[in-house]
Amino acid sequence: MAKGQMESGIVAGRLPAETIERNFGDLHPPLAPHEAAVAADRCYFCYDAPCVTACPTTIDIPLFIRQIQTGHPEGAARTILEQNILGGMCARVCPTETLCEEACVREAAEGRPVEIGRLQRYATDSAMAADVHPFSRAAPTGRTIAVVGAGPAGLSCAHRLAMLGHDVVIHESRGKPGGLNEFGIAAYKSTQNFAEAEVDWLLRIGGITIETGSALGEGITLDGLQDSYDAVFLSIGLAGVNALKAPGADKNGVRDAVDFVADLRQAGDLSALPVGRDVVVIGGGMTAVDAAVQARLLGAQNVTIAYRRDRDAMGASRYEQDLAASKGVRILTNVQPVAVHGNGTVREIELEYTTSEDGRLVATGETLRLKADQVFRAIGQTLSGAPGGLAQGGGKIAVTGPGRTSVKGVWAGGDCASGGDDLTVTAVAEGRDAAMDIHASLRAG
Repeated sequence: MAKGQMESGIVAGRLPAETIERNFGDLHPPLAPHEAAVAADRCYFCYDAPCVTACPTTIDIPLFIRQIQTGHPEGAARTILEQNILGGMCARVCPTETLCEEACVREAAEGRPVEIGRLQRYATDSAMAADVHPFSRAAPTGRTIAVVGAGPAGLSCAHRLAMLGHDVVIHESRGKPGGLNEFGIAAYKSTQNFAEAEVDWLLRIGGITIETGSALGEGITLDGLQDSYDAVFLSIGLAGVNALKAPGADKNGVRDAVDFVADLRQAGDLSALPVGRDVVVIGGGMTAVDAAVQARLLGAQNVTIAYRRDRDAMGASRYEQDLAASKGVRILTNVQPVAVHGNGTVREIELEYTTSEDGRLVATGETLRLKADQVFRAIGQTLSGAPGGLAQGGGKIAVTGPGRTSVKGVWAGGDCASGGDDLTVTAVAEGRDAAMDIHASLRAG
């Protein structure tokens, strides 16, 4: 451990190992068969079901729930996976409370929706446990497509292309595939190495090769990929993290929340991970909540989320906000950082109160200080320049329709592409749709 960490009070072992293991248990334990049957029986099986419209991957939700109800969970899984090949992970991490379940007629009528997310997990877990991949490849087309990035969008695109008979080579900069699902999701949402197991299962379609340690600008270029492959799909995510523009932001104990979450996901022993006593997370999105909650679960005594606007403007859903509060995380709104104090190592963070005037954020001049030995930045990520001169829009790669970029033969999807929400389920839909457009383009060409 670095000297600065030791001096700042960022230490490992704040809680016994068995307590930490219990803290990081499955957030939503899987349904037993009889529980799934009871949950499925609550569905009205609506015609033109609003839950389907609310699902970014347009899964036929009433159909798969009917299949569970009639005792065919593996058939239900196929219905799900035809639209969302990463349906198992999405069942665990998708904000169903603001998507399908919020649109559920039961939610409108009773304030208690059908448990669509847990039913989806029940079905997809059943399929994976059956050890049978439900899809097979079409006849070989002789075409090979490069996918850059093995996150949700890239994996979804690769699987659909492989199903259609194409060969796919995925170039992944990290040492293992999975992207956000592997490195960016709270450990209590994806337990028992599920992300890795899901990737292994997905690859059983065949025709997909993954080359790790292969990144754009480091041995491969967009021009080179265009010369070597019949098409290119970019799903490179957002590598840059927005800077904390406050004096002292470079002090020991200040770090990116995404790195903290990644460390948690890759740790073999969570009790060995260092955490501060007084932790402040700057931001209001899902990463902020994940970092804050996990700091508490590791044993931090005081954890605060500090967000510059009000709670309704937070990127994290109200469910996630309430989850954080239930774990002892304090949420301060309408505050923004103005300085990080300490002699080389963070000791306090100074926040200024804000207000909104005609939709514009205004600083009030009134400040407060919070004791802090660890500060996490969770204030958004950025694209570190569009590769190969691709047009940008809103700080991302500009795309039209199903992921077409400004360069012929190059598609993009996931967090790096303009439009859509930065969600796993949205990335899956974008990868799938781009694959279908690539396939149509290759057939037409």
